[in-house]
Amino acid sequence: MRTVTGSKFLIESDRARILVDCGLFQGLADLRRRNWEPLSRAAADIRAVVITHAHLDHCGYLPRLVRHGFRGPILATAPTARLAEIVLRDSARLQMEAAQHANERGWSKHRPAKPLYDLGDVETTIGYFDPVPTGTEIAVTSDIRLSLHHGGHILGSAWAHLTMEDGHTVAVSGDLGRPGHPLLLPPEPFTGADILLMESTYGDRTHDQEAGHSAFAAAISRTIARGGTVVIPAFAIDRTEVVLHELGLLRESGILPATVPVFVDSPMALAALDVYREAVRG
Repeated sequence: MRTVTGSKFLIESDRARILVDCGLFQGLADLRRRNWEPLSRAAADIRAVVITHAHLDHCGYLPRLVRHGFRGPILATAPTARLAEIVLRDSARLQMEAAQHANERGWSKHRPAKPLYDLGDVETTIGYFDPVPTGTEIAVTSDIRLSLHHGGHILGSAWAHLTMEDGHTVAVSGDLGRPGHPLLLPPEPFTGADILLMESTYGDRTHDQEAGHSAFAAAISRTIARGGTVVIPAFAIDRTEVVLHELGLLRESGILPATVPVFVDSPMALAALDVYREAVRG
């Protein structure tokens, strides 16, 4: 497919079909148009969906699937379910705003332009989430069993291990994090499978964490020294939490003076931060 967005993997047994991840295509218009194309199987024929993590390219198509008739459980870790609520509500609002803007300005070829899904679809979708503890095997259908294992990518992320009735196994990576994440458990090692389905967005590069810490601290110091303001664009889920953690360390070391305020100007990021805090307290 030559893209890392819109993840959806259909797994079929003799008795059931399940979907691993249900992501939204993002980016260029040609990719976004794929979200409007029908799936290769009817949504009502899918018995369950397994979500590896709450990024939009892995869970953002769920309300569309429900709108078209899916009525099974959505299996994910509890933090993924919580974060997916935030992500899907935000996505629905953006879809609705885009449709309204198109109708007001007349730039869409559709009359009227409609959102891919709306907040009502999201609220219905949220009711189908069925949290699964990591490391616990459950029966998805009569002939497919599932266990989720720490993925280390964002809070709640997991790789999925599926066992078929005949004993054959499938492992699906989702997105895997790197060892050394300051807030998350590291990815749990794969324990073997007959089939391994792995996504790899940044698998061809090496990350120098120490160099990154030093460059970040140096940029903060230079800007403060000349009386400037640092603006840090950051993804609302996980990246904002990591940036705040790093700023906390700089505060403790004295590089970031106590008199310099830190603001998080994103309702979505603040909502995600609450989920991270609850995970720490829990």
